[in-house]
This record gives sequence, structure tokens and C-alpha cells, in this order.
Amino acid sequence: MQNKKSIYAWALYDWADSTYATTVMAGFFPLFFKSYYAANLDATTSTAHLGFANSFSSFIVVLLAPLLGAIADGASLKKRFLFLFAYLGILMSACLALVGEGQWQLAAFVYVLANIGFMGSNTFYDALLTSVSSEKEVDFVSGMGFALGYLGGGLLFALNVWMVQDPAFFGLADKAEAIKASFVLVALWWAIFSLPIFFFVEEKRENSKSSKETFLIGYARLKKTLKKIVSLKGLFLFLAAYWLYIDGVDTIIRMAVDYGMALGFDSSGLILALLIVQFVGFPATLAFAKIAQVWDTKKMLFVAIGVYLIIVLFATMMTQVSHFYILAVMIALVQGGIQALSRSYYSKMIPHEYAAEFFGFYNFLGKFAAILGPLLVALVALFSQNSRVAIASVAIFFIAGAILLYFVDAKKVACEVREALQSEEKAIY
Repeated sequence: MQNKKSIYAWALYDWADSTYATTVMAGFFPLFFKSYYAANLDATTSTAHLGFANSFSSFIVVLLAPLLGAIADGASLKKRFLFLFAYLGILMSACLALVGEGQWQLAAFVYVLANIGFMGSNTFYDALLTSVSSEKEVDFVSGMGFALGYLGGGLLFALNVWMVQDPAFFGLADKAEAIKASFVLVALWWAIFSLPIFFFVEEKRENSKSSKETFLIGYARLKKTLKKIVSLKGLFLFLAAYWLYIDGVDTIIRMAVDYGMALGFDSSGLILALLIVQFVGFPATLAFAKIAQVWDTKKMLFVAIGVYLIIVLFATMMTQVSHFYILAVMIALVQGGIQALSRSYYSKMIPHEYAAEFFGFYNFLGKFAAILGPLLVALVALFSQNSRVAIASVAIFFIAGAILLYFVDAKKVACEVREALQSEEKAIY
């Protein structure tokens, strides 16, 4: 095995930044945005503004993704840019505690910057995986990061929930002060546990290129890969299906708490529901993957999409917070499963020697998927003035994704891709 110190240092970054995903992005910010930052707005309008903020931050990262990917593959700049983006996210997380009641524009602006820092840093974090592991160990090392992310994110979130439920015990005046303190705690946790990756992980040195060359190469690679994927109809069909249904998944992750608030549910109940997702999700994901091994990956993807359609339908009929707990369990049962199986199903279609090239576009598409769903919810909320109608619109992504996925055959696609790449190699030589 590679240097254990560098492996654990790398994996600890997932433990560090997952607290932002749980406490800020999925948990307290949507809740606090509606009840505090945007307290002067009606529930539907605040939902729209949160949707726009999520979409805009994802769009910025999508614009930067080709450049970030090229830089990550370039000359020893990964740790430097990881540091810059991570500490942008850390600083902005702490700054959320300084935003006052009713200052929703400032809160949205700081949140957008924090999201950019979080998502941007993960691009370079992923790129450093090859620096700490060999090809033989990469699955284990990557899995360790994933596991630590669930655990770290869940533990700090549980502490933060305790703070909000009993602020006096922690010497805090009220729930608002407790939530602001939680944002600062996320920043501290993220900052402290990200230090090992900077001190103990060494990059693989490669030939240096100028910044201009690196940027141009990034866009050239994206253009070349896009042309190749579009020409491979089966692969393109799967990626289109994936983009649609994963957009629905990401939208539910980002907008669920805001939707619960719009229905008038108590914030404490909503946060408890998020904890359910965090701690039920990990074993459920493992079980989901095990069933797929015995049964069939594509069939299990359809099961997950079907459950998500039931989730959306159930969400439109919720009337009490106990329904939200049921919804949380349903989400926890399939959220990790649909993400993990999508990746493994895709891996069956592409040759391993081209995995970096094709997975680069897959990850780019995953980031792009975080734009359309929240934007649709925001627009429907504005025009309908009805949060239930807005959340119901997410079903479009699951239905369309399932229809496209029906026409995908992984074995046929794998043959198609292999033949196309062999033809390309013959043409070159």
C-alpha cells in the first residue's frame, strides 16, 4: 500500500468538507434563509431566490470545470488551487454568521461564493486521488474518503442540531445564534481537518505548462470528448438519461428543507429528518449495491427512479411533519444507491484505459445537473405561487430520464464504444 499517512490525510478532506454539505447546503442554510435572512419575503418567493442561488453557483462551477480539470492535470497546481477554493468556502461559511436578519441578498451572495468554494475544491480533491493511491488501491482509498465524509458530516451535524435544539446549554441566546455558531463551527472543522492534505499529500510532478496553454488544453479536451460522446449514440443516450434523473435527485437534496418550511413545518422536525437521511443513507447505499450485484444494475436504477417518483408525489400531499420523516427514510433508501449505481453502470460501458477521459465528462455533467432542477422549481414557484406545484415539477426529470434509460443496453453500448475507439486508433496509425 502507498504511504498510509498520505492516504489518511487525503481521506480526511472528505471528513472535513462534508460538514458543509450537511450542515450548510442541505440543512441550516435553506431553513435559516426562509425564516431569518428572507423573513420579509413570502415563502414562495424565498424558495425561488434559494433556487436561483443554487443554480447560479452550479453554473459558475460548470463554466470553470474544463479549466479546473485541465489545471488539475497540469503542473503541480492541484494543492494550491484546492487550498484557494477550500478557504473561499471556509471563509464564506463563517461570514454567513455575520449576515443580519432580512439581508437575503447578501446571504444569497455569500452562499453562492461558499458553494463555488465547496464544489471547486472537490475538483482538485478528486484529482489528488492518483497521487496517494495506486490503480490497485484506488477503489479502497476512494471508498475510505466516501465513508469518512458520511461519518464526519453526520457527527458535526448531530452536534449542531443539539446546539439548535438546546442553545442555552451551549451558552447561546436562541436558535438563530445557534445556527450562526454552527456556520462558524463548519468553517473551523473544515479548516482544521483540511490541513493534513496540505502537509502530508505530495503531488505527482508533471511537465509544466503555461496558464494559457493549460486553459486552452482544457477546453480542447472537453470539445474533443463531447464530439466523441455525441457520435456514440448509446453512450450519449445514457448520459442524457443520467443528466435528467440526477438533476431531480440533486434538486430534492438542495430544496427539501426549504419546501418543508414553505409548508409551515417546524424547523426542528426538518433537521431531524436530515439526520435520518445521513445515518440511514450509508448502510442503505451498501445494501442497494449488494442487491444490484445479485439482480441487475439497470433494474435497480429503475427501482430508485420509481421510488423518487413516489417521493415527489408524496411530497405534494404532505400535511404534517411526521410525513417529512417518512419522506426522509424513503430518500435515504435510494439517494446513495442511485448515485453509486449510475457510476458503476457507466463504468461497464467504457474501456478502462479511457476511464479518465470519459469520467471527466461524466463528472462535468454531474455538476451541470445541479443547475436546471432548482431553476425549474424557482420559476414554477414564481409563476404558480404554489410550492406544491413547484416541487411536483421535479417529476419531469425522473420520467424523462427513465424513458431514455429504457433504451440503453450497457453491453451493446460497451461494444459500440470499443469498436469506435479501435477504428479511431486504426485511422491514426
